[in-house]
Amino acid sequence: MPYPNDLIIDKARHGANVFFLGPQSENAALARRGFAAIVNHWIEWRTSLFRGGSENDADETQRHDDIVASRTALHKELLDLCDAFSAETPTYTPRYFGHMVSEISLPALFGHFAALVHNPNNTSKEVSKVGARLEDEAIEMLARMVGFSPDEAEGHFTSGGTIANFEAIWRARYRIDHALALGLAVSEADDTSLDPFAAAHMGWRAFDDLALSRAIDEQTMRAASSVIGNPFDVAARISERSGRIYRGPVLITPASKHYSWRKSANIFGLGEEAFVDAPLDRSGRLDVACLESLIEGARHDRRPILAIVSVAGTTEAGTIDPIDDICDLLDRYRRQGVHIWHHVDAAFGGFFTSTLGSESASVLPPNTIQALQAIRRADSVTLDPHKLGYVPYACGAFIVPSHRNYIASSFQAPYIERSAANDKWRGTIEGSRPATGAAGTWLTGRTIGYDGHIFGPMLAGTVRARQAFAEAIAAECSLVRNLPVQDTNILCFSLAEQGDPLTISNLRTKLVFRAFEKDPNFAISKTVFSSASYRKLIEHHVSTYSGEIDSPDLHLLRCVFMNPFLSDRTERSRLLAEFVQRLKQHILSANEQMLSDSALE
Repeated sequence: MPYPNDLIIDKARHGANVFFLGPQSENAALARRGFAAIVNHWIEWRTSLFRGGSENDADETQRHDDIVASRTALHKELLDLCDAFSAETPTYTPRYFGHMVSEISLPALFGHFAALVHNPNNTSKEVSKVGARLEDEAIEMLARMVGFSPDEAEGHFTSGGTIANFEAIWRARYRIDHALALGLAVSEADDTSLDPFAAAHMGWRAFDDLALSRAIDEQTMRAASSVIGNPFDVAARISERSGRIYRGPVLITPASKHYSWRKSANIFGLGEEAFVDAPLDRSGRLDVACLESLIEGARHDRRPILAIVSVAGTTEAGTIDPIDDICDLLDRYRRQGVHIWHHVDAAFGGFFTSTLGSESASVLPPNTIQALQAIRRADSVTLDPHKLGYVPYACGAFIVPSHRNYIASSFQAPYIERSAANDKWRGTIEGSRPATGAAGTWLTGRTIGYDGHIFGPMLAGTVRARQAFAEAIAAECSLVRNLPVQDTNILCFSLAEQGDPLTISNLRTKLVFRAFEKDPNFAISKTVFSSASYRKLIEHHVSTYSGEIDSPDLHLLRCVFMNPFLSDRTERSRLLAEFVQRLKQHILSANEQMLSDSALE
């Protein structure tokens, strides 16, 4: 009888072998059949829909030579384009460990292509009857995966995680602006003092009760809104009622955040000063004790908190913040009547929720499992199906657990039917949105599923690949210093002798990376941790080899194990042995170069 882990590996291997083209195009027949079916169906649909003669009445006999020449030129340019893309980075191969991109699943590719040829625009159901339905159903699948009720959750697909994160800010700002506008209106009506922090975080229930009891009209509310009204006038009025200069809201994110959050401060007019970095602990995760201090600091300064952001899968190392502890902290504030928006940026790591409730989750550390389970308690979530969902670019998703959290400022367009009340264009940052990402995600969910049956084991296989590589390179290469915290399927390591200064380790790491850049056999990446954000983690890492910290930065080699074929132990073992050999060679060359440079000095 096979052990449970063997069953998981079998499921992961099955998923890779059935639902992906394969490193050597092993599923070529399935791919050709699928693409041919899409093209044939599309052509037959167009041919049969409006019969009764060609829409093009040009005299082809008169222009036969020109037509043939044009079609020949088109075909040639198409082949030239295909040849040009042959020089593209082969991110599909299990030898690629570079960045958060990997093989695309065939269901996702077929779904994407099927939507592409029909070209629906999910801005409105008037031009996307099917695409809009697929989006709703795909969002339900992803909502169920992260733990939201699919019957209550809402969301939509975006061009990527950056826009999905912006969607969260838009809605979080809507909530605090409405609450603060109501608080200001009541304060002015009653000639009482205003606490902007308390007013902004009253929560929807208190907002509804206060709005109903005071019967504040819409015009008064709009005039008190810093988003709809004049923000400078409203800020002056808040300052007058509160007795101190109102400096606007703050946005609290971990120091490990994605660069999109820095963009958001600029785009939403917050300014860099409003951008507050929560310190990280020695594991590189958001420090919850420091977060509480930041919340109390904002309350003392009477500055509303636009949102608190936690990360499920950092870009650098795949680290997952203690989302459960953050939710517990914010629950304590809610019991005090302080409601603070919590957004989980799970663009990369959110798909690991597919392992929860199954044996696949056993590959993850217990604290990671607890953090992933807590995503269901957040106010909003970002996912990137074009990462660990194995969907083609560009495809992000923004999801909330309830309709109230989905509300944002509404806009009108005179050329779109007013009766289409459920059309999402009214409350999405992007206007035109393709249905390709939704269709690719939908077909993946209908075939592979986002649960512990096949998808979860596939992602568990990528974590096992990271574990196998981490153990092997540390055992075979004495200079390898794995980052002490490894939550998911990203491996970061530096190269240091016992007691090495950080400058020497950084130099060796950079030289080895340069060698891998020229190595056609494997693709890896490099990341840099700065002491401004990762001081405690750097100290922790360097202490593992009794090194000396004489540099503000830590340079690390970075391997992202996303390829589903790494679940195959035979394939993984073969590549691992070759990778270790290449790593040893590059380390030897780096050491020789460092000795040579030292001798020249």
